[in-house]
Amino acid sequence: MAASDPETAQRQIDEIDALSSIYGDDWCVVDEDERIFCIKISDCLEQPKWTLCLQVILPSDYPASAPPIYQLNAPWLQGQDYIALTNSLEEIYVKNLGESILYLWVEKIREVLIEKSQSSDAAGPNIEKITEEIDEDNEDDYSLEYQPVQEDTIKTLNFVISESQEDEEQPPINHGNPISDRRSTFQAHLAPVVSPKQVKMVLAKLYENKKIASATHNIYAYRIYCEDKQTYLQDCEDDGETAAGGRLLHLMQILNVRNVLVVVSRWYGGILLGPDRFKHINNCARNILVEYSYTNSTEESKQLGKNKRVRKDKKRTEH
Repeated sequence: MAASDPETAQRQIDEIDALSSIYGDDWCVVDEDERIFCIKISDCLEQPKWTLCLQVILPSDYPASAPPIYQLNAPWLQGQDYIALTNSLEEIYVKNLGESILYLWVEKIREVLIEKSQSSDAAGPNIEKITEEIDEDNEDDYSLEYQPVQEDTIKTLNFVISESQEDEEQPPINHGNPISDRRSTFQAHLAPVVSPKQVKMVLAKLYENKKIASATHNIYAYRIYCEDKQTYLQDCEDDGETAAGGRLLHLMQILNVRNVLVVVSRWYGGILLGPDRFKHINNCARNILVEYSYTNSTEESKQLGKNKRVRKDKKRTEH
C-alpha cells in the first residue's frame, strides 16, 4: 500500500521502526504491504495478568490527515470497558491531529491495564473469548452441509498422558498458502499427529510464532484413529469464531482424514465478512489437506458435499 506522498511515507516508516525498536518481540508485522501491524500490551512484563492485542492498519494518508484503523482484541474487553477505552484512543487522536499517535495509544492502553490490575481480583480476567462477528445471515452457500458435532463422538484434550507418550517427538508443521479477502487473511497449518499430547505440542509450537499468536482467531480440529478400539479421537476449537471449529471438524469427517491436526489462523482486517469467513476457513483447510495427500482431490470432496445435498433434496420430494 503506497503512501500518498514521500513525506507521509517516511513518517510511517520512522514510526514503525521506532515502535519495533521500543517494543521488540511484542511488535508484530502482520502484512507489510497492507501496512497491518499488531502489538501485544500487558500490565507488566514478568507475570502479566491483563493483556490486550492492538491491531492497526495504517492508511496511506496517516498520520497527515487520517487516523489508523484499529481493532482491540481481548476476551475480557466488552461493554463499558470497550467503550471507555475506544473513547480514550479517539480523544488522543483528536488532540494530536497530524501527529504520529501509535506510541501514545499503546501507553494509554498499558495505563488502563495497570489500573485494572491494581483494582481488580489478583487472578486477573476469566472471561471466555467471544466471536468478533455477529452472523447477519444464517443461510449461506457453504459447499459442505454443516451439522453440529455430537458431544459423545468427541474426545477432548483433558487427558492423562501415559508413560508411553512421554517421549514423543515434535511433529513437523506445514503451512498453507494464505487467502485474503477484504483485509482479512486466513492461513492453514497442518501437522501429522497420533496422540493428544502431540496435538498440544504442535499448538504450543505454533504459538511461539508471534504472528500466529497475534491472530484474531486460531481455529483448529484434529482426528486420530485408534486402531485398537477402531474409533476416532477427535476434537475442535472455535477460538472465538462461533461454530468454525465444528465446521472444520465436519469437513475433516467428510474427507475421512485421520491422524492429522489442522489449524486455521485468521487475522481480522476490520471488515465483516459474514458467512464468507467460513468458506475461507474451510477452503484453507481443504487445500492444505489435498496438498499433503490426506485426501484424494478437492473435486472429490466437493462431490461428496454435492451428493449429500442431492440426497437431502430427494428426501424432501418423496414427502
